[in-house]
Amino acid sequence: MARPRNFSRQGVLEKALPVFWEHGFADTTLQDLEAATGVNKSGLYAEFRDKDDLFLETLRYYIETSKIKDTLTTEPLGWDNVRSYLSVALGCVEGQKGCFSTNSMREFAILPTEAHSIVQNSLKPLRQLLVKNIEAERPRMPAGSLADIVMTFFVGTSLEQNLATTKTAGARKIEGFMQILRSL
Repeated sequence: MARPRNFSRQGVLEKALPVFWEHGFADTTLQDLEAATGVNKSGLYAEFRDKDDLFLETLRYYIETSKIKDTLTTEPLGWDNVRSYLSVALGCVEGQKGCFSTNSMREFAILPTEAHSIVQNSLKPLRQLLVKNIEAERPRMPAGSLADIVMTFFVGTSLEQNLATTKTAGARKIEGFMQILRSL
């Protein structure tokens, strides 16, 4: 008879997320995950095939539970929502730097190939929401082009947080970027 499981899948994902976020995939050890989750190796492997699978499920969990889409659906649509979206790049979870899915992009070369499609598929609806917000402001440039620029700025700002940039400096850059966007 199999031993009953004394942990929840969601609980493991919640506890694994900050470990992967802080250390990245390559530098997170099984021992780190055991310590953070309180689940031993055999329990983790019974629930997840391997570290790769746990990372992929953690990435999916992060994307599914992220409130980033909420920043782009607040009425009225427009520049304030775009600013709120960009502010997420400064660290959407207290104590964490940048955005977990963006930080994961740094490790695509060593991540399971499925990680690329998970992140890429998560960006499509964000881009569509950005386009709607930008269209609401009636810019002179095509909204799709501006959405691409905003997303690129988001990625850069998110990655820059790993350099111990202050939130004040990041906020100042976002305000400068928003001034440029409004002029386009």
